[in-house]
Amino acid sequence: MVMPLFDTASTMDASSAVPLGVSVPRVDSGGTRHHAGGRANVACFAPSVTSLDIVYCPPGGQWRSRTLPNVVRGVHHGIVEDLPYGSRYGFRPSADRRPLPPYAPAVLGDDAGNPPLLLDPYGRGVEQKDGVLATVRTAPDFDWGADERPALPWRNTILYEAHVRGQSKLHPDVPEELRGTYAGMAHPAVLEHLTSLGVTAVQLLPVHFHLDEPHLQDLGLTNYWGYNTAAFFALHPGYATRAAREAGPQAVQDEFKDMVKAMHAAGLEVILDVVYNHTAEGTQDGPVLNFRGLGEQAYYRMDSHGKYVDTTGCGNTLNFGEPHVVQMVVDSLRYWVDEFHVDGFRFDLAVTLCRNAANEFDPNHPFLTTIAADPVLSGVKLIAEPWDIGDGGWQTGRFPSRWVDWNDHFRDAVRTFWLADRAAMDAGGDGGTMARLADSLSGSAGLFQASGRSRLASVNFVTAHDGFTMNDLVSFDRKHNEDNGEENRDGHGDNRSYNHGVEGPTENGLILAKRAQSRRNLMATLMVSLGVPMITAGDELARTQQGNNNAYCQDSPMTWLDWTLTPEAHEMLRSTKRFIRLRKEFLAAQPHDFPVRDEQSYLYWFDQHGQPMSAERWNDPHHRVLQLLLGDDGGALAGLVVVNGGATDVQITLPDLGRATPSLFELRLTTSPLHEQRQGIRVASGETDLAEANSISIYRT
Repeated sequence: MVMPLFDTASTMDASSAVPLGVSVPRVDSGGTRHHAGGRANVACFAPSVTSLDIVYCPPGGQWRSRTLPNVVRGVHHGIVEDLPYGSRYGFRPSADRRPLPPYAPAVLGDDAGNPPLLLDPYGRGVEQKDGVLATVRTAPDFDWGADERPALPWRNTILYEAHVRGQSKLHPDVPEELRGTYAGMAHPAVLEHLTSLGVTAVQLLPVHFHLDEPHLQDLGLTNYWGYNTAAFFALHPGYATRAAREAGPQAVQDEFKDMVKAMHAAGLEVILDVVYNHTAEGTQDGPVLNFRGLGEQAYYRMDSHGKYVDTTGCGNTLNFGEPHVVQMVVDSLRYWVDEFHVDGFRFDLAVTLCRNAANEFDPNHPFLTTIAADPVLSGVKLIAEPWDIGDGGWQTGRFPSRWVDWNDHFRDAVRTFWLADRAAMDAGGDGGTMARLADSLSGSAGLFQASGRSRLASVNFVTAHDGFTMNDLVSFDRKHNEDNGEENRDGHGDNRSYNHGVEGPTENGLILAKRAQSRRNLMATLMVSLGVPMITAGDELARTQQGNNNAYCQDSPMTWLDWTLTPEAHEMLRSTKRFIRLRKEFLAAQPHDFPVRDEQSYLYWFDQHGQPMSAERWNDPHHRVLQLLLGDDGGALAGLVVVNGGATDVQITLPDLGRATPSLFELRLTTSPLHEQRQGIRVASGETDLAEANSISIYRT
């Protein structure tokens, strides 16, 4: 029996305006709940559309259409009898209705003027097949077994920012068919690397379904990072294995869930980098994918002249002054926690999500208060990138309780002290003072105090996906982004990097040694500082991007992790493991609420003579030696961090703790080349030791 291509019935049915998207109907007319089969409740917020059709194709069937008969406050809804799991579908205004041919490509848009399908904003899967970009209905079935979230406290968290494709694409121990996929990310060889390294949470670059910008397509490039989301409830199928892609979105979901399950079994949390600030529809003359065709003025922020207000730099900005937009994003977040068991989120350009109707940042924005009150979302990790490019866009330190912020103060201060200052001194000038570095070591407490948060609100990082790798920070003075096709105009110009005398690759042994020590200084500073450290994938292997500091469009060996253990990579991996191990040992010896309870946690600052730092020394650029004693009155040990940012070795006097019996400090680590010879020496408080030039030394009592 051939089904009619159009159902023009407009009779009211028993459908519901909630939940949005495609769901199992709550009840039928007889009060019986339906859990299976093809009967579905369809609801879509499309305030700009008078009448909305759902155009759909059941598995093995033909494309057909039905008008959603009910409209409630901009939500079009209706019951569709033959929309089983696996069906492809999309929406289009009834005014655009054309006869549907029995083949799919015309539904996407063709020379005859047939309009494209609009993706369901709540669609769980997206698939491009037979020339059609369509939403796919998927089932929530998955055997999670005994899966449990690690639920690690922030104090014990070490973040590892990684790209699903880049992490395993070149890994020699991962089978070729799994490389660069969700399954590859979960392969035992990759998990062993992460767990032996000591990180506790993997923060994945965007995995939501995304599209490539037109200008990249023209250049033959792709949006490798994925910050161009087109569907907030759907996975990007390009990161799945070929077998899963061919099987469809349901198999892609299962592969991702298997990855989460495996990571949890290894003790690793999974955090998603999410992009809710803009969409892949781009500027007002960009492609019409979903939101623009359903209700542009509601979904996007616009000025009084009908022009887009862009606080993202990507052509459009989602309108978080609209309750339906807030609801959609919160529903999306809850879906990823409930259905995929993820442990938290990092919010790209998070300030945009907190702009009110007047386009001003509001720390009490409904988006923030809704999450705080939500029983699901209030218990996961929430990380803000606390800026955007709009007016008042820099808001580091102003997000509310339960949130942590990427701390750009830390990044800039640490790079300046170890690299920019070093370059200035090597050129015969002066470096800076110790004050900004000390603030970073102590967790930037003052920056977060006004929001009622502690040092643990600071996500400390030296590098991220955006910018130089750690190896490139010590190897390049300038960005080299020519491969991006923008004549090197893109990317940051203020990198605070230092090539140590030669731009880029070199075989000069002296320069290579200096670069290696600078890498160790950067990583050690990251690990000894209070707050939450974040490592960028590959920095532990001295990864390079050949000086490209904006490699968002480079899906190539330039951005994939190179697992070849060169001498430089082996040394950096060993050092990073050592730094992480020392951090964990120190924290394990402190009370569970260290360093939050300021009345018992202590940070004491001393100069090279073991005397309390004076205002004069804090502000003297020629004084580049600092000793930090930290711990807790209830802790089992104290730690002493000695920083020598100068160009010469310095004799230091270890601080006297004022005890009847002198304390004994054991040197656990130094970033200088003398680590192997000096590790384990013991020095009593009040006695002298050597702080090598341009190094960090870490002692414990």
